[in-house]
Amino acid sequence: METVFTTDDVHQRDRFDYWHEVACRDVVDHDSRPDCRGTFRAELRAGSIGSLDLVRFQNSGMAVNHATRHLSRTNHDEIFLCRQYRQRLTLEQNGRQVVLEPGDIALIDPSLPYRGQFSDGSEVLVVKVQRTLLESRLGQMRDLLAHKLATPEGRLASAYMAMLPSHVDVAGSAECLVEAHLLDLIALSFGRAANEMTPRRSSARSLIRMRLHIEVEARLADPALQASAIADAAGVSVRYANAVLADEDTSLTHLIQTRRLARCRQALEDPAQAHRTVSEIAYGWGFSDMTHFGRRFKAAHGLLPSERRRSKTA
Repeated sequence: METVFTTDDVHQRDRFDYWHEVACRDVVDHDSRPDCRGTFRAELRAGSIGSLDLVRFQNSGMAVNHATRHLSRTNHDEIFLCRQYRQRLTLEQNGRQVVLEPGDIALIDPSLPYRGQFSDGSEVLVVKVQRTLLESRLGQMRDLLAHKLATPEGRLASAYMAMLPSHVDVAGSAECLVEAHLLDLIALSFGRAANEMTPRRSSARSLIRMRLHIEVEARLADPALQASAIADAAGVSVRYANAVLADEDTSLTHLIQTRRLARCRQALEDPAQAHRTVSEIAYGWGFSDMTHFGRRFKAAHGLLPSERRRSKTA
């Protein structure tokens, strides 16, 4: 990752002010207050993998406040996935507080206010994820904010995140794979952690919606997949599942189809899969009728599958 800023090159009296300016530009707009301005030190490095923007920074102790007045200067299309490397970070959002120790990960939504307290020598990785990419796997995420993932799946996701800064030089199809693997791990982790969230902190309806998304993603390649199987896996009836998904203007059948089409599009645009036929890709993601697949793909993406592939290789 490239070093964007370090206080080592700045006079002691100006270090915090320079740091705050860079952090507002490269992380998120906010107010902050150092524990000790005279001894403040910080460094910020940045990179990207596909659509994932990575910002890794370490700093002396300070308090941050991302308030309502900052929201107009915030990218609302992003979600922050935070992983702590050293010391401690306390975050407050949506009426919840989470304390991140080394290895812990949590989601923060920059379109909402939040507060943070960094201990001295704190080091954290923030992965900026496109909101739509996570919502397609998890549904609405408000009830998941400021929750620490302490499950085995969460620890696996954390270990995967820890490797990302060392691999910002990957390119081409590898970028797509890394991005998809991370998002799938995060979705799986929150899906498994949902059962441990207390009713006081998250509504049953939101948890069911998340479980439905998780179960759909896990079974997309099954050509015999039925809506009833997804509902059963989530522990609800098909009728209730569709009622829950109606909050997102979708249904079980439509969600299955939408996610299959998205996976097919990703494969068709991937140069590493250029050797695969269109039908092989469609069958691999659960479609059994090529005419139906072609019609649905064009309705969703504006081009026939073969045309979409040519448009990306032209």
